[in-house]
Amino acid sequence: MTLHREGRSLLITSFIIVMAINGLFAYFFPENAILRETIIVITALFYLIILQFFRVPKRHTVLDPKNIIAPADGKVVVIEETVETEYFQGPRRQVSIFMSPINVHVNFNPISGIVSYFKYHPGKFLVAWHPKSSTENERTTYVVKHENGTEVLFRQIAGALAKRICWYAKEGDTVIQGTEFGFIKFGSRIDIYLPLDAEICVNIDDKPVGGETVIARLA
Repeated sequence: MTLHREGRSLLITSFIIVMAINGLFAYFFPENAILRETIIVITALFYLIILQFFRVPKRHTVLDPKNIIAPADGKVVVIEETVETEYFQGPRRQVSIFMSPINVHVNFNPISGIVSYFKYHPGKFLVAWHPKSSTENERTTYVVKHENGTEVLFRQIAGALAKRICWYAKEGDTVIQGTEFGFIKFGSRIDIYLPLDAEICVNIDDKPVGGETVIARLA
């Protein structure tokens, strides 16, 4: 299993902590086998959760200039027409994907094109499904300009547990659909803002696969 670069140091630290905890219980409670076995199980589960969180899946993106690919694993929690106020200053179709702590948290470029806008916003850590998380939480905003001139905005949003957003592109960069553009730690959300005439291909509560599932098609 491949591990994400953002988690390697944390995994090493977690492993040391797990071994230290088990060593301490073995030292102080040598006669209490049930307690020591319970601690081994608990710490092993903790380490496995961290391990699976930072795994990097192999995804196979079918490149199509009209497709908008899911930027993350998770569950579709919002499909609505809204007004995007940071960049477009006008109405857009919004699709939001919520990532729980057990999802893969690698973020994938939904389309190919040029990064025409990027901004990092420090902020709060409201739960990711809170209505104000899109405007008040720590977040980044990407806009990618498609080859036909259409621009798609997608926003990484930190959740209550997420304390770090990682991003790997800047304005002017060329990005390819399905490649990694970032990572969010421990529970979060991604909003995608599409043209009003885009055909939405998912429904509320669907569970798209990042880098593979088509969530919309451009007109």
